[in-house]
Amino acid sequence: MKALTFKRYGKSPEIGFAEVARPTLKPDELLVEVHAAGLNPIDNMIPTGIFKPVLKFQLPATLGSDLAGIVTEVGSRVTRFKKGDAIFASLFDLGTGSIAEFAVVPESAAALKPVNLGFVQVASIPMVGLTSWQALKERANLQAGQKVFIPAGSGGIGTFAIQLAKHFGAKVATNTSTGNVQLVSSLGADEVIDYKKQEFEKVLRGYDVVLGTIRGDAIEKSIGILKPGGKIVSLIGPLDAAFARARRLNFILRFVFGLMSRKIIRLARKRNVTYSFLFVRPDGSQLSEIGELLKSDRIRPVIDKVFSFEQAKEALEYLALGRAKGKVVVKIR
Repeated sequence: MKALTFKRYGKSPEIGFAEVARPTLKPDELLVEVHAAGLNPIDNMIPTGIFKPVLKFQLPATLGSDLAGIVTEVGSRVTRFKKGDAIFASLFDLGTGSIAEFAVVPESAAALKPVNLGFVQVASIPMVGLTSWQALKERANLQAGQKVFIPAGSGGIGTFAIQLAKHFGAKVATNTSTGNVQLVSSLGADEVIDYKKQEFEKVLRGYDVVLGTIRGDAIEKSIGILKPGGKIVSLIGPLDAAFARARRLNFILRFVFGLMSRKIIRLARKRNVTYSFLFVRPDGSQLSEIGELLKSDRIRPVIDKVFSFEQAKEALEYLALGRAKGKVVVKIR
């Protein structure tokens, strides 16, 4: 079968199409004919090798994390799905990829596709949906009436997280460029800061939660907008020792990650707020709940651009520019 792969880590990963063997099933897995694959920034980061100590791939490896498609075969222990079911899933952190004609999906990672949406729309959801759910609901325990700051509101995470936070009953602030103010407002943002005109840390005060989505010094600046007891849940680092322990990494990596996060944790403690790093995990039951929100139109996918399967490499290059409003999706069938 045809798949978009990378051959090595580093500056020249040799990303391109290759003929690879159709995957074989374990008893608890589904073979899925992929109709669309959603792209995420980490898909461009993985071939650089930055996550090599954490994410395990056998090279050459298929790129991509999100997919939507049709089940063509089920393992002997699968009970929740059957041949012909339309599903969506995240394969992130499972050592396999989605930008291919077929993919193997663990039953535990899959959810039925909402009937009111097409494969392209649904493929845009898994990673941003699960990341937002796990950050806002699980880690931050966001409650109705609380205030959350979701930076970069027009991006893939931002467009979903704003809608999810509003569904939870929170007040949402975000920042974006002038041209995207109307978009994030239409998604439910209560306070929109044009970062070309204002700095968020000079405007916002008394927030309960910050979702860390912007690299640089934005995480440190976010500490000042939180009330005592507030929480920063970072999706972009720095990685912390708690993350290393949860993944049972060796002592050296625990020590290194502890050093990386020492400054931000110290600054947070001075303000009586907490910092943690979140690494999203596949979860079919959570995707099912997200699917219900999509089915009822309480959350809508936001897609910037759709590329053909043959343009998958170009799609990754476009995503790397950092200008997408919402998600970039590869239509495979």
